[in-house]
Amino acid sequence: MCDSFVARGSRTTDGATLFARNSDRRDREAPPLIQFPAAFHPRGSTLSCTHIGIDQVAETYRVMGHSPVWCWGFVHGVNEYGVAIGCHATCSREPPEVARGLIGMDLVRLGLERGRDAREALEVIASLVETHGQGGPSRAPTGDEGHQNGFVIADGQSIWILETTARAWAARSVESGHLGNVLSLGSDWQIGSRDLESAAHAQGFWNPDRRLDFSAAYGLPDRSSFPVGRRQAAVIRRLDGPPLSLATMKEWLCDHGPDPDPPNADRDAEDPDRDGICMHAGPTSMTTASLAARLPEQTGRRPWPVWISFATPCTGTFVPVYLEGTLPAVFASAGRVEGNATGASGSVWQAMRRLQEKAAADPGRTLPVLRAKWSEVDRAIGIEHLEVEQEVARLFALDEREAGAKILSRFMERTAERLLETAAELVVAL
Repeated sequence: MCDSFVARGSRTTDGATLFARNSDRRDREAPPLIQFPAAFHPRGSTLSCTHIGIDQVAETYRVMGHSPVWCWGFVHGVNEYGVAIGCHATCSREPPEVARGLIGMDLVRLGLERGRDAREALEVIASLVETHGQGGPSRAPTGDEGHQNGFVIADGQSIWILETTARAWAARSVESGHLGNVLSLGSDWQIGSRDLESAAHAQGFWNPDRRLDFSAAYGLPDRSSFPVGRRQAAVIRRLDGPPLSLATMKEWLCDHGPDPDPPNADRDAEDPDRDGICMHAGPTSMTTASLAARLPEQTGRRPWPVWISFATPCTGTFVPVYLEGTLPAVFASAGRVEGNATGASGSVWQAMRRLQEKAAADPGRTLPVLRAKWSEVDRAIGIEHLEVEQEVARLFALDEREAGAKILSRFMERTAERLLETAAELVVAL
């Protein structure tokens, strides 16, 4: 299960587009943060994705995202044009394709590499779904039949919700919204695949005398009310409340519901109050990575931070990273897992995961300790990142982009060192 929350215009404090997403994956599935530069590719070249190869395009853009170690794509990420995308596993009345195709994480990265704005990224993903389908294991290299996907696609000026069934799709632009693991678009969809309605009529999913309700036609009846309980309440509280800020979005990613402590993972899996937005229900689904960003209307003039977290965000903290710089190796490393012990050396993911495990033994005692310590780190990073961004913006204005990129890279290295040192101190202190 994953959750995305997006808002812009009248729903945010300054009208900017805000994007926030938790990636909930199998326990111990490392999702390092990796980046790839913009590139030009030879005519006729092939791109190897997770399960299949597809035609490469002439030009791809600079991208960054959290990527499970076994797959080619991203669970969520951003590109140099200020586009952010996250995917969500969904199921429909049409079964997953038997033949292997693209998986949702492949489509996220492909949309970012090939889309200069949200609408173009949507068209990239939709075209690839129609051409290659969605098939093959999506939770691990082997062992599951795969699934369809929904996507949140946003930039500084627009937000789109794109949902798919086999090779059909529907999409709608929104000012704010939440996407989980269920089809949500009704008859208010704005654009869709050419055969969207005719395929639903032919399969007996919908009466042709009314406009197609996408989720009612293609959705599974027993998942129609999902998500519920804590997860849905967490969304409604924010959407019905005052305008949103980036700080609000980060708080939402840490949401456990009305109680400060994580929901009890020993509850029955069907209990709607078992799971919060911040997932602790291992080993089947835990929050392994988070991303929040204020998306710029224009890029290139000044650096813009993307705030990321490893493991459960409630036991760690959000730190800024920048596409214009080079990510530290310890962000891009999955580290190693040996039995039930994690080797945290050289991997921020493993360090934060180890801290999460230590905190899980007694969250009522440990979470206040963690929050107090991370607040100190947040204040230090918060002051420094503003100073760094101001200096780099000055260099960018002078067209000294390489010098600015080096400053951002060094700042991210210092941030990574702070995370590793603080996590190590806290593991001992707990």
